[in-house]
Amino acid sequence: QVQLAESGGGLVQAGGSLRLSCAASGLTFGSKAMGWFRQAPGKEREFVSTISWNGGRTLYSDSVKGRFTISRDNAKNTVFLQMNSLKPEDTAVYYCAAAPTAYTTTYRDQYNYWGQGTPITVSS
Repeated sequence: QVQLAESGGGLVQAGGSLRLSCAASGLTFGSKAMGWFRQAPGKEREFVSTISWNGGRTLYSDSVKGRFTISRDNAKNTVFLQMNSLKPEDTAVYYCAAAPTAYTTTYRDQYNYWGQGTPITVSS
């Protein structure tokens, strides 16, 4: 059974930083692209970032580019999202997702496993 467990969310002031972690089990983590998405209240779930199987390729949404960094540790089956210079508009539930392929994708429907999400609130 595939499980993705996010951690690291919470309340932070604008300008602050948080680091999210997603621990994966039940899948061949080292051969899968991983992604982070977020969903704010009343909005669609949107793409944030993705990383290829070996970390060689990363992509970011325009809204987080330059502030967020995705990385992975295949030895620990974990993907990370370092979030700096946080803004109130970053407030959302953040979800980790695993793709069925090794290569990056920004499309939500191309991910087949999802975590339960971790909430982040950025206060102004």
